Amino acid sequence: MADVERDMRAEVTIDAPPERVWELLTRTRTHADASPELVAMLPLKPGGFREGQWYLGVNRRKVVIWPTRNVVTVFEPQRRLAWDTTTSGARWTFELAPTDSGSRLVEHRVLTRKLPKISTAFAALALGGESEHADELEAGMLETLRRIKAAAES
Repeated sequence: MADVERDMRAEVTIDAPPERVWELLTRTRTHADASPELVAMLPLKPGGFREGQWYLGVNRRKVVIWPTRNVVTVFEPQRRLAWDTTTSGARWTFELAPTDSGSRLVEHRVLTRKLPKISTAFAALALGGESEHADELEAGMLETLRRIKAAAES
C-alpha cells in the first residue's frame, strides 16, 4: 500500500524562458488542459491569478466528478505559485527556475494537515481507494508538467 499522505514531486526541464512558462502557469485554462484530473478552475473572486484568489476546482476521474475549493497562497512572479485545496488539506506548488537552456519546473503536493475523513471516505467509495488515487495523482503531476512543457515549447 502506498503512503497516501506522502509528499509528491515531479520535475521537467523546458526549452523556453521562465517568462513564457510563468505566462502559462497563471492561466487557469493551462491547468485544466494540462491536468489528467482537473477539468476546470473557476475564479470565485475578481482579479485573476493572485495571492488570496479563490478558485472552484472541478475534478474528474472516469465517471466521478467532484468540486474542490482552492485558495492561492503564494504568488511570486516567475518563481513560485501555490494554492491550498481547503477540502483536502493539499498544497499544490509550482516552482520555476531559469536554466542555461530555458527553465526548470517543479510541482509539489504536500498535505498541510491530515486528510479529512470525508476525503478518505470519498476516495474509498468513488476513486478506487486512497492508495490508488495517490498513485494516480503522482503520475498525473508528471503528465501535467509534460503537457505544460509541450505548450511552452510550441
